[in-house]
Amino acid sequence: MRNLIFTALFLLMICGNITAQQLKSPEGNFTMEFSLLKDGTPSYKLNYKNKEVIKSSKLGLELKNDKQSLLNDFTVVDTKTSTFDETWQPVWGEVRTIRNHYNELAVTLNQKETDRQIIIRFRLFNDGLGFRYEFPSQKNLTYFVIKEEKTQFAMAGDHTAFWIPGDYDTQEYDYTQSKLSEIRGLAEKAYTSNVSQKSFSPTGVQTSLMMKSSNGLYINLHEAALINYSCMHLNLDDKNMIFESWLTPDAVGDKGHMQAPNHSPWRTIIVSDDAREILASKMTLNLNDPCKIEDTSWIKPVKYIGVWWEMITGKSSWSYTNELPSVQLGITDYTKVKPNGTHGANTAHVKDYIDFAAKHGFDAVLVEGWNEGWEDWFGHSKDYVFDFVTPYPDFDVKGIHAYAKEKGVKMMMHHETSGSVRNYERHMDKAYQFMKDNGYDAVKSGYVGAILPNGENHYNQWVVNHYQYALEKAAEYKIMINAHEAVRPTGIARTYPNLIGNESARGTEYQAFGGNNGNHVTILPFTRLIGGPMDYTPGIFEMDMSKLNPENKSHVNSTIANQLALYVTMYSPLQMAADLIEHYNQFPDAFQFIKDVAIDWDESKYLEAEPGDYITVARKAKGTNNWFVGNVNGYNSRTSNINFDFLDKGKKYTATIYADAKDAHYKTNSQAYKIRKINVTNKSKLSQLSAPGGGYAISIIETK
Repeated sequence: MRNLIFTALFLLMICGNITAQQLKSPEGNFTMEFSLLKDGTPSYKLNYKNKEVIKSSKLGLELKNDKQSLLNDFTVVDTKTSTFDETWQPVWGEVRTIRNHYNELAVTLNQKETDRQIIIRFRLFNDGLGFRYEFPSQKNLTYFVIKEEKTQFAMAGDHTAFWIPGDYDTQEYDYTQSKLSEIRGLAEKAYTSNVSQKSFSPTGVQTSLMMKSSNGLYINLHEAALINYSCMHLNLDDKNMIFESWLTPDAVGDKGHMQAPNHSPWRTIIVSDDAREILASKMTLNLNDPCKIEDTSWIKPVKYIGVWWEMITGKSSWSYTNELPSVQLGITDYTKVKPNGTHGANTAHVKDYIDFAAKHGFDAVLVEGWNEGWEDWFGHSKDYVFDFVTPYPDFDVKGIHAYAKEKGVKMMMHHETSGSVRNYERHMDKAYQFMKDNGYDAVKSGYVGAILPNGENHYNQWVVNHYQYALEKAAEYKIMINAHEAVRPTGIARTYPNLIGNESARGTEYQAFGGNNGNHVTILPFTRLIGGPMDYTPGIFEMDMSKLNPENKSHVNSTIANQLALYVTMYSPLQMAADLIEHYNQFPDAFQFIKDVAIDWDESKYLEAEPGDYITVARKAKGTNNWFVGNVNGYNSRTSNINFDFLDKGKKYTATIYADAKDAHYKTNSQAYKIRKINVTNKSKLSQLSAPGGGYAISIIETK
């Protein structure tokens, strides 16, 4: 009955030449109004609890070589409203079940001069608005090229934003916190060096964009279900505080090649007056199609270690030899060169990691640098850079497979493409079959460097389609994907849950490249993680990189307690313990939390949250009564106050608290922590100090 009471409110009114339709969210806190301006331009606006979120904003698309485009001269020829309410179960996730509840308005528009029709479909949830453009089958709109999408998001004020600069090739930036009006002046400083990057505007930013208004609203702009379309950025008109969509172009400047019937991705606006609700929102997932993989029994969360961090820090190398200025696959004979002695992916070393994984209960071992070609893999527009199946002489594929199988450990594959996507597609079937033949169920793929063919960008339609092709092809082989340097996720893991991870942001590796901002991990869940989980690779215990490589003067800007908390605050079904074995052996008591923490959940409760300052979350391990809590802190020391009312009434639990020591600091005393045990019930409360760049982690185990 309650659903019927809050069925979509639909009002039709004629005011001069303006036709307006109004839609309310199921709980009634949101009101969206669609209207045509006097020249027939579609527009919308959005309020939350009677506060302006989006002022009147134009909608439409500019087409290439099309005088009229799809911008104005429209009339409303049909409107349909509906209500939808379902509950579905993700294959993996933060919660066991997800409610998908929205009111919908679909507006069919006809362009008078061209007799072309488009549909703008709005879905208003209790946590925000999603809308998209749809292009029905019709004789006057079949094939067309998008010059630019002209979707506007008119802000109601000069909000505080957490942003990274607009870029067609990378999201690997530290976040800048500023007023919208300050973006232009800070853009040059924010645009730090990367191996592949291309900016487009001093007021361009990337999504997911997080903002906070002066009247207490938290606003997030992003997109959902990015398929067969270019990635959307935002360009700010900083005089009027209006964001406009800015799509990623291809090599000739086109931003989308379309064939009707088709549709755009969803444009999303998540809003709340409670920051915790932004983190808890499942709207992005709900705007994606249901799972298309019939048998998902092979898709499983993975906790892993790997031969990786030692290469990132410069302690070891991906390459086998230092004697080759160039490599030609199939011609270069690696048996005739001298090994460099620093190659990390050698059989004996990998077996050590397999032994460690087996001893401590990890599911898998990742090995990078196992295959021929790393001496000449980057920076030369080289198409045939890897074949993904030929190992170096010191890497025994069959022997390692047998050894890992005996120990009950899976191996995780690594496919670096060096941006050569055509080469990867040529070898993909052979590479995936090689994985299945040798016991690999998951692959970490990489797209470091400029995309080949030259002129293409990491985030344009053609390359987005490549990522999707790789994902769907992997599903045919029952392979899970963890794509690095690919486009940021937009909830597609609902449809293809074999996408168990992405990088697509500035991850832990940058701690070895000069360091991340001390509050970086208090922002990422509000931005990058809105679209899906991140393979952030936490678990670093040795913060001084010069102890691994004397030439690397970087410092990991985090405390050990903060690193532990990331396994809870940075949700992912794919979690790495990224540090070296010897460092975990050095701190076995802290390492215990990494061993214990779950990676798949029945419930998640966001207890405290403020972007840039702190996040505290509690999660219930799937199929158990055990909970884990994580808190990450920003630059200022803070006392976190939580209660344990999420625990079952009448039950007793033992909580093991891994916390910053009183004098801990992410810069000056990052390895200072204390561990204590206390008994708790659902009536218990906790006041816990979090140091600058610190935090705490808690395992809560039911007492039998």
